[in-house]
Amino acid sequence: MRKRLLMSAVLAASLALTGCGTADQGSPAPGGSGGLTPVKLQLQWFVQAQFAGFLAAVDQGFYREQGLDVQILEGGVDIVPQTVLAQGQADYAIAWVPKALASREQGAGITQVAQVFQRSGTYQVSFASSNIKAPADLRGKKVGNWGFGNEFELFAAMTKAGLDPGRDVTLVQQQFDMQALLAGDIDAAQAMSYNEYAQLLEARNPRTGQLYQPSDFTVLDWNTVGTAMLQDAVWASTDRLTDPAYQDTTVKFLAGTVRGWAFCRDNAEKCRDIVVAKGSKLGASHQLWQMNEVNKLIWPSASRAGLIDEAAWNATVDLAMTTRNQDGQTVLTTRPEGTAYTNEFIQKALDSLAGAGTDVVGAGFTPATVTLTEGGA
Repeated sequence: MRKRLLMSAVLAASLALTGCGTADQGSPAPGGSGGLTPVKLQLQWFVQAQFAGFLAAVDQGFYREQGLDVQILEGGVDIVPQTVLAQGQADYAIAWVPKALASREQGAGITQVAQVFQRSGTYQVSFASSNIKAPADLRGKKVGNWGFGNEFELFAAMTKAGLDPGRDVTLVQQQFDMQALLAGDIDAAQAMSYNEYAQLLEARNPRTGQLYQPSDFTVLDWNTVGTAMLQDAVWASTDRLTDPAYQDTTVKFLAGTVRGWAFCRDNAEKCRDIVVAKGSKLGASHQLWQMNEVNKLIWPSASRAGLIDEAAWNATVDLAMTTRNQDGQTVLTTRPEGTAYTNEFIQKALDSLAGAGTDVVGAGFTPATVTLTEGGA
């Protein structure tokens, strides 16, 4: 596990230097334009509605109103955002909390400054005919997972059910799609509620000639099982957070970010269009599904969007320190010390937004019903 993380970090550094994808191609050269402060944000994956709030904040001018010129750097399979940030190739990065904390334990000087997703979006999906209705039912099965730290909710669930991930199941390195499950090569596949699960429902069932239906599958949701870990979070440079100028930029960046997500909560179809226009690899119906599912992970946000909930953060750390993978290793070996996260800057950002009338709780949010089409077109 640690060797893989280290290899990924090295590879990510190489990619960062040789040119990772840029989602916001229109940004000016370093130094900004019109007196704006230039900011680079590293995403953790390709452009899709998972990051719609950031893209909308650029598109709608929310960052510009804060005095920022934000350039969004697209992620990819071999890009580790927290490493890109730690090496100074970006000003902020989006990364799952346990994976970023693992990088931090290995020396990355990063601090979490906001929590975007308040809930986990990870599923373990199987065909309903497999009768995998609980983590204990995975015993003896071929269980797909992506590795690279994405698998620890699954391992925590199996451990909670009394299974040894290294002995009681056959672990299969899964591609970032659902082909292995659809082909019957594995019994259960890792999927995000907003992405790969939709890809299943966008596939044609050869038995019926129609698209697969939710009833064709069984979903294990780690929020329900009790092994959910915090995912998409905003990370900043620990050292630079001592600089008053960077502190000010951080507050403004977070204010523009939360406003972007509030906009996407209230304008899901508009944000779908923004994402598609930026070159998402999957089409409009898929991105609207994703926007709707991502909104579910953020809204309503009783403690206010972006705020880091101490109890959820501690639960994530506890799981990261106690859940062992197939090699007997844990994500973290020691508890992160005090600068691992701070609510100081998101608190100031939220206060400014509340004063301007932005709804940062979303108590009235109601998910939509999205109709998927074949291939997500």
